[in-house]
Amino acid sequence: MTVRAGIGGWTYAPWRGAFYPHGLAQKRELEYAVQHLTAIEINATFYGRQKPESWRKWAEAAPDGFQFSLKASRYSTARKLLAEGKESIEAFLGQGFTELGAKLGPILWQFAAAKRFEPDDFARFLDLIPDAQDGVPLRHALEPRHDSFADPAFFELARARNMAIVFADSDDYPRIEEQTADFAYARLQRTIETVDTGYDASALDSWADKARDWAKGDRDAYVFFIAGAKVRNPAAAQALIERLP
Repeated sequence: MTVRAGIGGWTYAPWRGAFYPHGLAQKRELEYAVQHLTAIEINATFYGRQKPESWRKWAEAAPDGFQFSLKASRYSTARKLLAEGKESIEAFLGQGFTELGAKLGPILWQFAAAKRFEPDDFARFLDLIPDAQDGVPLRHALEPRHDSFADPAFFELARARNMAIVFADSDDYPRIEEQTADFAYARLQRTIETVDTGYDASALDSWADKARDWAKGDRDAYVFFIAGAKVRNPAAAQALIERLP
């Protein structure tokens, strides 16, 4: 059982002083973050390709056991017909993130809130996503943001390809608890600024229990504190890590 907990990205000015020590050089923020968390979701990949040397540098900064998940390109997922995204998917996959090696976590495929579930198109889209890149096995997590995805047909498509459906704790997006892969992926989005740890102690205890359930047996679980009161997300992740084995 492995549960990793973290945040989205590592560069955010309000974290300076709240998470990062006062006076810490910005170029050392990743070095600090990977020592205090067990995973980071990289958001920059949603907007554009990263350089191969960046992937190598990030891999060198992180300790063994740490993993980076990364958001797939918006050009792959923000389109009317997903099945027409082959070139965008290939461009995203070919940017060199396999340099992360064992520190590569799941790839998150996030869909717009207005995107409805269309079974045939979605099935053809999933057929474009490979199980490996450059000889490195890939794991994929799917994050729909429209209620139409609460559909057994969607669950079966994900299960057939061993792709996780993201569990979202959100005021705005559907909460789907179906387990469809050999790992779980959660994005907790309701931290509040008036609580130092984002979620109160009781809620964090509950998330820890749920994470243990997700990771039973040989499964892994990834829990990211995203959005909400973003300034509190690192503290929330650290508080969850403290509750886990």
